[in-house]
Amino acid sequence: MPIISSKEGEREGIMQASKLMLISARTAPKSGGVDDILTALIFGAEKESLAAEMERIAEERGISGFRRDARNVRDSEAVVLIGVRGTKKFGLNCGACGYANCDEFEKAGKKAGQDFSGPTCVFKALDLGIALGSAAKTAGILNVDNRIMYRIGPAARRLGMLSEASVIMGIPVSAKGKNIYFDRPRKVEARS
Repeated sequence: MPIISSKEGEREGIMQASKLMLISARTAPKSGGVDDILTALIFGAEKESLAAEMERIAEERGISGFRRDARNVRDSEAVVLIGVRGTKKFGLNCGACGYANCDEFEKAGKKAGQDFSGPTCVFKALDLGIALGSAAKTAGILNVDNRIMYRIGPAARRLGMLSEASVIMGIPVSAKGKNIYFDRPRKVEARS
């Protein structure tokens, strides 16, 4: 009689849950029905590369939070990346981007910042937040431990993951006896 070990079954379950998280991000409501969300599921060697890049950033910037989060990435089965083409205009002329209208926003030079590119349309940023929340909700419904992490995004961008995204966030996922994302050291240096 075949037996699926707990570890094997949990790994398969996490991978399926992660794929459902991608669907949740894709089907999340978007401003004006325009989908500029990008997603990917990272595991194996690519996940290790992501953690190593986060450690490089920790060393470069002297921010231990990148190292702590890299440890979380390594201890996870996979990472769901969600990004947005945030430098595209929405067309409402709201001015939240700092420009008088969307045409000025679109003509403005797009600049790479330390972690992401901008300026960013507020509606694209809201779409990213809704997609992240929808994906995390799906993981939660399926009892898969997860946490939305900013620090994954800069490393993913440096590695060329989701190359069209101007902003990326990551959601590592795991199934352990204790949630590894919320029982961890709290002290993190302020960003400089």
